[in-house]
Amino acid sequence: MKKRGIAFIAIIIFLSVITMKNLMFVEYEVEGVSMQPTFEEGKLLSINKFGLYFHSVKRFDVILFQLPTSDKTYVKRVIGLPGDEIHYEDDQLYVNGTAVNEPFLSNKEKENGTKLTGNFTLEEITNKTKIPKGYLFVIGDNRLQSRDSRHFGLVHIDNVIGRVGEKQ
Repeated sequence: MKKRGIAFIAIIIFLSVITMKNLMFVEYEVEGVSMQPTFEEGKLLSINKFGLYFHSVKRFDVILFQLPTSDKTYVKRVIGLPGDEIHYEDDQLYVNGTAVNEPFLSNKEKENGTKLTGNFTLEEITNKTKIPKGYLFVIGDNRLQSRDSRHFGLVHIDNVIGRVGEKQ
C-alpha cells in the first residue's frame, strides 16, 4: 500500500511540474531572418511568460509579441521604453539625447560601409516625441531585413507574450 501511495504522489508531482512548465514557458521556432545573427531561422527559443509579472521589460530584452491587427507572432529587441525619446543618426542609437552602444549588432556591415539602421526619429514614425506609458519600440537585429516598430509602430506591453531565452 505504501508503494502505491508513493507512486501516486510521484505521478501527481510529475504532472504538476509539466503543467506549471507549460503555463510559465512556451517554445517558439524563429521564422525569417530579422533577428540574424542573434537567432537564425529555425532556432528553437524558450519564452518565459511568467517573468513579466515580476520584472519589467528592459532595454535590449528580446521579446515575443503579437500585434492585435495580425495573427503573426514576432521576435524583436526592445530599443525604446516608456518615456524615452529615441532616434537613429549615422547608425547610432540615441536615447534621451545620449548615444547608446548596441553590442549585439554585427560590426561587419559597418566596416563595409553599409549602414545597418537608417536615420529616423520617433516622431517621424509615431507622431510622438516620447514613447507613451505602456508601449515599447522594438527592432530586429538584422536591421536591413526586419519588419518592426519602424513599420508597424509601437507595441503595447499587453501584447508581449514573454521574454526570449535560447533553448539548449
